Amino acid sequence: MTKRTAAKYKIDRRMGENIWGRSKSPLNKRDYGPGQHGQRRKAKLSDFGTQLRAKQKLKGYYGDLTEKQFRRIYAEAERVKGDTGENLIGLLERRLDAVIYRAKFVPTVFAARQFVNHGHVTVNGKRVNIASYRVKEGDVIAVRDRSKQLALVLEAVQSGERDVPDYLEVDHNKMTATFVRTPALGDVPYPVQMEPNLVVEFYAKN
Repeated sequence: MTKRTAAKYKIDRRMGENIWGRSKSPLNKRDYGPGQHGQRRKAKLSDFGTQLRAKQKLKGYYGDLTEKQFRRIYAEAERVKGDTGENLIGLLERRLDAVIYRAKFVPTVFAARQFVNHGHVTVNGKRVNIASYRVKEGDVIAVRDRSKQLALVLEAVQSGERDVPDYLEVDHNKMTATFVRTPALGDVPYPVQMEPNLVVEFYAKN
């Protein structure tokens, strides 16, 4: 399990963007970075800084993945035939915690990771407690019966904060989701612009 070393809203403020589009983000009130120097004028980023920021934003969005985890996913995206940036997004969206979040079974990606780790989820009828488990097209992901009435599940299902993308078929009555297809970058409902091409450039040079 990845240890989150920074509060999730500090990630927002560090990036200068409300990367999950949440109404609770402090950026809605304070659009500057954390700490005593957060209100200083922002320096123009170099090419390296822009590429690094793009990588950090994408890592942060998926639950602040460790560099080791993210680098491993990137290396796999590079090996697969096709556009590396698109492959990277597809692999990230196939993580079980990302699917649980996209299906609106929980309110945040951090809650999704914990939800999976605590054994509340099945894939094709078998319990899976590994957040990084990679789903395949046609897999059916379900919330276990004993977990369907948890407060955070009910809160997420009823929330109008975000919509379920069309690469998932979700039944909130049965609390099941079918992973229909691997999405392209344009299919993923990011609240802010993600630039996987800059991530590719970053790793190509470093």
